[in-house]
Amino acid sequence: MKKVFALAVALVATMGASAQLYYQDATNVDMMRHSQRNEAHRREIVIPQVNGYTVYKADLHTHTIYSDGSVTPEYRVREAWMDGLDVMACTEHLEYRRWEGQFLQFLKGHVAEGTKASGNKDAKVDFNLANKLEKDAAVSYGITIIPGVEITRTPETIGHYNALFVKDANTIWDEDPEKAIRNAREQDAVIMHNHPGWRRKNLQMQEFEKKVYDADLIDGVEIMNGSEFYPTVVTRAQERGLFMAANTDIHGTTAMDYQGGGHIRNMTFILAKDQTLPSLKEALLARRTLAYSFGSIAGEEQLVKDFFMACVEFKVINKNSNGTTTMRLVNNSSIDYVLRFGGNPVPLNAFQSRNVTVAKDGSIKFTVENMWIPGEKQHPEIKLKF
Repeated sequence: MKKVFALAVALVATMGASAQLYYQDATNVDMMRHSQRNEAHRREIVIPQVNGYTVYKADLHTHTIYSDGSVTPEYRVREAWMDGLDVMACTEHLEYRRWEGQFLQFLKGHVAEGTKASGNKDAKVDFNLANKLEKDAAVSYGITIIPGVEITRTPETIGHYNALFVKDANTIWDEDPEKAIRNAREQDAVIMHNHPGWRRKNLQMQEFEKKVYDADLIDGVEIMNGSEFYPTVVTRAQERGLFMAANTDIHGTTAMDYQGGGHIRNMTFILAKDQTLPSLKEALLARRTLAYSFGSIAGEEQLVKDFFMACVEFKVINKNSNGTTTMRLVNNSSIDYVLRFGGNPVPLNAFQSRNVTVAKDGSIKFTVENMWIPGEKQHPEIKLKF
């Protein structure tokens, strides 16, 4: 009987607490609203400044219903805000619009009889619309939208290329993919080679790729796309002087592709003076970027090391009697790290710390296992002396 009574008391207490979350509707005297309805919380991703630059979280490759994505531009912006992004590029396919036939079916009777989904050169669509819709929606969220398009050709032989910072997406398409890239270049666009290993057996450069690379038509390359990672392209990017990017290439939703597993979405970290388009463009062309995907970070060696040292603070805790030093490593960022001091890897999780013992000579050396750099070493080695 006592158990039943205790359960009843607990239930009443719970119901009472829940009732406090309701408030009176402003117009309907007989209706209350729950305070947590549609409550949206942004996932803040904290990264300290690196070398005096702010680290902006960007996704430079996204799609909506205006090509082959499954959501509207307005949804894509809201999703980016909730995921912690500062910058997003709108990069609809010029050559592929999966929903166009259904749009026309929906508008049957309101468009000219016999209108069909257009092909490439005969397109009667406004390629600038998605860019405009995202830009308009982004004002309320403080997100910078980089206007762009994706030049989409056979991945095995030609590849896909994002043109970023375009001025008029309607004048870029051409049957010749090189001419399409050059059309974007005439608008002073930044060109990024997308997912270079997708649907390929290896990463040997094909004839077309080598041609546009050698012509200095490529400014950056995705070394991470979705769940794909191309370690050898890290070296290619350095050798060719290209910025490195990690992007979602999202078509569905990040709630399905990333959050279900508790992951942060793919991001390109852009180290820029501010969040304006000119500053972001300057940072990309100056190659101040790092690629982040599923807990791994990749980029040029010195920038990778500078990023780590900006995130992790080293504090002397005690000078031990045997001559060694106890050091505390404090992670002041949202990024998890995996360190190896010569033995097994050890985690240094976001906003946590751990103690390590420094040798008698005051030196400490370790590799950061989830950071990738060009060359054979693959992981950066940190050497410090205290």
